[in-house]
Formats: sequence, C-alpha cells, structure tokens
Amino acid sequence: MYAVDQRVSVSGYRSKMQDRLFVLLALVLQIGAGAEERELCFQNFKFGVATAAYQVEGAWNVSGKGESIWDRYTHERPDRIFDHQTGDVAADSYHLVEEDVRLLVDLGVQFYRFSISWPRILPSGFSNKINPDGVRYYNKLLDLLNQHNILPVVTMYHWDLPQTLQQLGGWTNPLIADHFVSYARVLFENFGPRVKTWLTFNEPLSFCQGGYGGIEAPGFGASGTDDYLCAHTVLRAHGMVFRMYDREFRKKQQGNVGITLDFSWPEPLTTSKNNQIAAEIFRQFSLGWFAHPIFSETGDYPPIMRKRIDYISKHQHFPRSRLPKFTPQEVEMIKGSADFLGFNHYTTYLVEKNYQPIPAQPSFDYDIGGIKTQKDDWPKSNSTWLKVVPWGFRKALNWVRKAYNNPPIIVTENGVSTRPGTQDLRRINYIEGYLKALHSAIYVDGCDVRGYTYWSLIDNFEWTRGFSERFGLYEVDYASPNKTRTKRLSAAYIAKVAKTRCLPQSWTT
Repeated sequence: MYAVDQRVSVSGYRSKMQDRLFVLLALVLQIGAGAEERELCFQNFKFGVATAAYQVEGAWNVSGKGESIWDRYTHERPDRIFDHQTGDVAADSYHLVEEDVRLLVDLGVQFYRFSISWPRILPSGFSNKINPDGVRYYNKLLDLLNQHNILPVVTMYHWDLPQTLQQLGGWTNPLIADHFVSYARVLFENFGPRVKTWLTFNEPLSFCQGGYGGIEAPGFGASGTDDYLCAHTVLRAHGMVFRMYDREFRKKQQGNVGITLDFSWPEPLTTSKNNQIAAEIFRQFSLGWFAHPIFSETGDYPPIMRKRIDYISKHQHFPRSRLPKFTPQEVEMIKGSADFLGFNHYTTYLVEKNYQPIPAQPSFDYDIGGIKTQKDDWPKSNSTWLKVVPWGFRKALNWVRKAYNNPPIIVTENGVSTRPGTQDLRRINYIEGYLKALHSAIYVDGCDVRGYTYWSLIDNFEWTRGFSERFGLYEVDYASPNKTRTKRLSAAYIAKVAKTRCLPQSWTT
C-alpha cells in the first residue's frame, strides 16, 4: 500500500507543475482581457450538487435495510471491481448526514440532488412492509435541508434494485414496473408534501446497457437482448408513475416529475456523409432510445432504432425483433410523461460508421451502427472514458432543443474525476469550461435549461471503478474512522458560482 501511494505521489508531481503553469497562464490571459471581458451570469437559475444512495450512504445492512443488486454484486464478484472494494460503508453518509448538509450550506447551493434507496425503504422490494428506519433517515435529511432552505431534488431509482426483485429477473421482467409503481406511491405518500422535484430513474442507458447488456451489476452480459427488455420495462414504469402522480398526487402536492438521461455527445469523426449518418444514429440509440418515447411528438422508439434492430434481428434468424414493441395504449401513456428532462453530460466521442458484416450473435454495439473513439490530444481526466470537451456539451443541449421542441432541462450531473488531493485546479478548469458552454447554449442558442448540478458533493463509490475515481468537491479519507471530508479548491469555486450565479472573472480561494 505504501509503495502504491509513493508511486501516485511521484507520478502526480508533473501534473501539479502543469496545474501551476495553467494557473499562471490563466492569470496572464485574465489580466490581458481586463475589463473588456464580459461577466457571465445566470438569471432565474439554480445551482446544486448531487450524490446517490449506494455510492455514499454505506450502512448496507443496518436498521432493516434489504440487500441491493450492488450489495450482492460487489460481495460475490470483487474481481469485477477495479480496487475490489464495496459500498458497504462508502462515505458513511447514513451516519454523517448532518455533516453532509453542513457541506451543502457551506457551498451555498440552492438544491441537493440525492437518491432514495429502494431496499432501505422496502427491504423485500415489495410495498407490503415499509422499513420505518428508512423513512426516518430520509425524513431527517429532508428536515435538515428545509432548515437551511435547500431544495430537495429526489431520484427514486439510482441503480440499487432490491436483490429480491432481481431474483425475479429484475428489469427484464415486465412485472417489476408494477412493483416500481408501488414503491413510488410509498415515496409520494411519505415524502411528497416536501419534495417538489422528482426523478423516476437515473441513466437507464447505463444500468440497462451496462447492467443487463454488460458487466456492471447485475452483470448479465446479454448485449442486444436483455438490455432492450430492461429499457422497455423502465419506460413503462416511468410512464405509469407519472400518470399515477397526475391522478393521485399532483393536485395536492404540486410537484414535478421527470427522468434523468445521460448523453455523451457523438460527433462525426469526419464530415463524410456516412459518418454524419452514423453519428446521428448513435444519438438516437443513446439519448433517443429513452427520450423519443417520452419527449417526441410521435412517441415510441426512434424509427431508425426500430428499423435497424428489426432488420438485423431478421438476418440473425430471430423469429421476431429483439426490440420489444409497445401497445398503442402504452405509446400514448409514455408520450409526454415528463414535466422536465434531467440531463447528465460528461464528455464527447467521435463516431465513424461500422462497416463490419452482421455478427451471428446479438450485440448492442453492432446495432448502434458506429464505432466511437476520442482524440488523444483532448485533455484527460482520471477516468479513461472522460475527456474534457466543453463544446460537446453545447452541441448536445442544442440537439435536444431541436429534436424535442426545447423541453425544460435541469442538468442533473456534470463533473470530472481527478487524482486524490485537494489542489484540484483541473476540476475548476473543467467546470468553468462547461459552464461557459452551458451559458452559450442558454443565452445565445435559447436552450431552456433551468439548473446545473455538479457531480458530486463528495467522493463516492464509482460502481466498477470503486474508489479509484474522485469526483467530489470534498475529498473523503476512506481510511479514517469518521470518513473525514476535506474541502477542495473546487468547492470554493462552486460556492462562489452558486452564491453569485456568475462565473468569477478573477478567482482566489
């Protein structure tokens, strides 16, 4: 362990020197720009930060909480977690909730996006038995937020399905949609009077394609089949919960219900027609897969998605398409089932057409029709997949504006990973670049974006990457008994932005 720490320290020396040079260059440019540089401010806009239950709470088997798919997966398949760690304790936010709210107050944010753990509320996954300690925990968090005038933005499902429901097939089982509706009703009944902004799901592309089509929890690895079944159930479940809220709760609780979708911008590798078409298909298979059924005027899956999967399925000798079909009633039920779009964006890819012949086995990567890469000279983060490309953020938001008639958007996640340490100038650079792109998307292009959420408040368990990737504004010392949180430079930067709603023209800690 000591040898590893030494290696990180030595290898980080060059990075620190580069950071210092960057700051000096930024100061020189700033002095040169002087008063001519226009201050960038956000009017009628809110800033917040986010976490998710499994990634920060810990207390995995405390006070009646049931087992989740990530509990089971990290315990049974530690080989699939980069550092062989689990979220059993994580940042211990279950026991340190007061401390985390203190950090929120220090940041001066207007809202806090967090998720509720389904198995903490319903240990068996079923609504016949509600765990009172789970209700108490989230009520305590809501009370603390209310005391400090911080608005809660609550995600119902952030990848922690009760293991009992996974044993029934999880999201590939259509009946799980009914259980999700029952779970959502429990949340509305217990927390709805104080929660005005709900998100049904976070990133179904990630947990369907990664979890059922890949090797994230529950690790089915059934690409091109089970990922489509998962998405089909999730879209039905989302629409059913939205309509239930309309019927039973909206008039009294006066809240809003949306869904969070993730979208890495797919840019054509070249200007060739084939690559432009491939990039557009990529957009439809990533964001459009979930957004088109909800936000388009026609509903249902994107036509190109239906056409490609039907065609490829036929040539693979399947008796029917691998992409399930909605009934006409389901299309209408899902269409328009969101008051706003939650939008997660981190990075950009380059896409070129895939000319390979149709494979014998199903594959989402083949169905999508394109091959993605990134430029070597794009600035790196501490995540192999995340490179810093702010212009992709603006393009992604504008694509949504044009494709879906400019829906109201809350950016529910945007952030970058760095190495351990509090002098995270690279994170500040990332945030500034992406907020400038966001400002242009709103005030130059007319995108209807209402809020921005940095991911994340504190370091957390990053799924199969474990604790190796640090996204937090506050560093967590996982080796300390109290999981000590230490303020990073980026926390002071975000605090200034959140409190003034303007990007600092000059910035010091």
